[in-house]
Amino acid sequence: MNTVLVLNQDYTPLTVCSVQRAFMLLFLKKADLISDIKEKRLRSISHSFPFPSVIKVKYYVSIPYKGVVMSRHNIFKRDGGKCQYCGTSKELTIDHVVPRSKGGKSTWTNLVTACKKCNSRKSDFPLEKVGMKLSKAPVKPSYLTFLRMNNGAFRDDWTPYLNPKKASA
Repeated sequence: MNTVLVLNQDYTPLTVCSVQRAFMLLFLKKADLISDIKEKRLRSISHSFPFPSVIKVKYYVSIPYKGVVMSRHNIFKRDGGKCQYCGTSKELTIDHVVPRSKGGKSTWTNLVTACKKCNSRKSDFPLEKVGMKLSKAPVKPSYLTFLRMNNGAFRDDWTPYLNPKKASA
């Protein structure tokens, strides 16, 4: 995995970036190294540098809204790239749990990943009417949850910054 957790000056998570971008922030003295991967090094012809895992920007970045944008890609990511009815990962599309014709909206809690077969079977009916069940209820992911989902993984040394309750437990 070649991603780095970027923390704000107050140690709250900002984003995830590439190792190259993190190195540039460190090199230009715009960020401090918080955690590195001991088994790896970044090398030039004449120098060796720590391989960053967590960095902290030196100046506070004000972000007014840390919401996750609702998009087709992000719904697939939230649902793990699997149909929420049968679990397959083939021929995926988006389904409205409560059909639009019945007043269902295009929201995080009403959209799920579904395969074409299940989407056709459900059609324009409520789940109960066709005897189908969701594997899990659709929810709007928090910003921190979304950071965890980024690139499908996160490092153990990110845990104290993404989930402070688990780190102190």
